[in-house]
Amino acid sequence: MNEQMKYGTGEVDKKNSEGYSDPTAYQALTNIKKEEKIFKPLVYICSPYAGDVEKNTERAKLYSRFAVMERNAIAFAPHLLFPLYLSDDDPEQRELALFMDLVFLGKCNELWVFGETITNGMQREIDKAKKRRMMIRYFTEELEEVTTCN
Repeated sequence: MNEQMKYGTGEVDKKNSEGYSDPTAYQALTNIKKEEKIFKPLVYICSPYAGDVEKNTERAKLYSRFAVMERNAIAFAPHLLFPLYLSDDDPEQRELALFMDLVFLGKCNELWVFGETITNGMQREIDKAKKRRMMIRYFTEELEEVTTCN
């Protein structure tokens, strides 16, 4: 009995349904499996939140989509998550969010800084990433990388 690719099982046979060797199809299916295993870094999206919150939230979404769709990364933007249940206007809750930011930063592979404006919160994240000797990458608001440093 000839077994072909059984999706989800990982089983592959180099023969087609008629029993003939089909190395092209085999190689194509093998390449698909390899693509599924490509490393994707977990990147921490660092960009302004305070000020024009609506605009900055949309920018953070754009930066996250860019990381995922254009740079094959897994994006984490805590300033899109924490405002759902913590108030940036409450100093105690803001400090708690900044603390949690730094905890999550420690789980990421890289810090990506977007835009020319560096807020106090962003500077704390950059300083912590430098202390941890993380890869820090800088991008313009137009998504162009300008500097890479460790």
